[in-house]
Amino acid sequence: MMAGAVHPILSVCPSRALFTEKFRVLVENLPPGLSVTLHSLHCSEMKDYWEAFGHYVADNKGTVDVSQEASLGGTYTGKEPMGLLWSMIPVPGSKEHAVLFKVDVETPQEVLISVFQGHLSEGFRQKPPLASVVAERWSMAPGLKRIRVQEKEIEGILFIPPGPGPFPGVLDLWGYEVELTECRPAMLASQGFVAFVAKYVIPGRELKMDYFLRAFEFLQEHPLVISNRVGLIGLSQGAIVVLNMACRTEAISPRCCVSINGSHLLMEESSVTFWKKQFKMKEHTILRNEQNHVTMRGLTLPLPNEATINMENINCPLLLVVGEGDLNFPSAECAELMAKRMHTAGKEHLLTILSYPGAGHILHLPNSNLVRISRYRLPCFDQHEIMLWGGHPKPHAFAEEDSWDKILAFLKQHLYPDPQSDPDAAL
Repeated sequence: MMAGAVHPILSVCPSRALFTEKFRVLVENLPPGLSVTLHSLHCSEMKDYWEAFGHYVADNKGTVDVSQEASLGGTYTGKEPMGLLWSMIPVPGSKEHAVLFKVDVETPQEVLISVFQGHLSEGFRQKPPLASVVAERWSMAPGLKRIRVQEKEIEGILFIPPGPGPFPGVLDLWGYEVELTECRPAMLASQGFVAFVAKYVIPGRELKMDYFLRAFEFLQEHPLVISNRVGLIGLSQGAIVVLNMACRTEAISPRCCVSINGSHLLMEESSVTFWKKQFKMKEHTILRNEQNHVTMRGLTLPLPNEATINMENINCPLLLVVGEGDLNFPSAECAELMAKRMHTAGKEHLLTILSYPGAGHILHLPNSNLVRISRYRLPCFDQHEIMLWGGHPKPHAFAEEDSWDKILAFLKQHLYPDPQSDPDAAL
């Protein structure tokens, strides 16, 4: 125990913040040189518990400033101001292959941050902390509107910033998911865009490219959207879709396009038919390790010379974000081939590539933990499989933070009427 009646003071500033904002964790009033552990604990909406922790030593003033000092051990090491978030792992005894994603964007992610005496690695919930504080992480800035859309044969969620508008628009497409993932479009709306995330799977329907083109037109025609300033962003299968959309200049004219860990495969049929066809042709390329975990990057290798989109038809600025540790798509190889084709077409000036060593397939918002492995089902499988997405926590965390800043800068550059007019989104 600490000598005397000294009581540590733990603060998190800001204690209420957006997901993409950094916070400062500070412990004061400690005995100089005391070893302590900073610990974060979160109960997800799936009732799974997640934790992260770092080992620190108080300086000669009796202070530990996580933003300035290095963790000597734990789930992260080094000077990592947000390590208590991005390095979260399931607590011992949790169910296998749990995934930490925020579903309800209208409620905060609550994280209990505590300081313990000594360098601990387990048993946190059985030990009394020296001090604790709750931090809230929000997906939606104040005043944002979330509207469920079900019209013109499209379904999804629309996020509208506060104010009179009109605003630039972004159509956001996630991967092949039954449920919508709303955090990114909510964060885009918090930056001054009207963001629409379109539903991917609708029971009884096979969604073809026309569905997504209608989703773009719906957003473009919204009275609060500047019709000639609408962009595209997609991850995984969503990245394939937005690339296919960007080359269809006879149908739509996106102002810019962001593709995150995608492929330039041609997708004329529905996503269900598309993957069943790929699986039928190249089932032998799907690899399984000793634990029967699936790696699918070989499904689209070798890259075909045909059945790919015409890159020369893309007339808008294009940002490709690549995780070099992606085990699901050959994202790096696809980006290299797309760059060659755009160069041949004389359009290399439209292309920007961000490539991140050690980053996996699911590049999400800053301060998100790595989803390296999860239970997943594609239409080509008869049951859920354990998928390997790739990546390593520290380089993946860097990629999520760096790419988000550059994606926002790219969207603002090409979509904002006045790049100086961006709102200061914060809580």
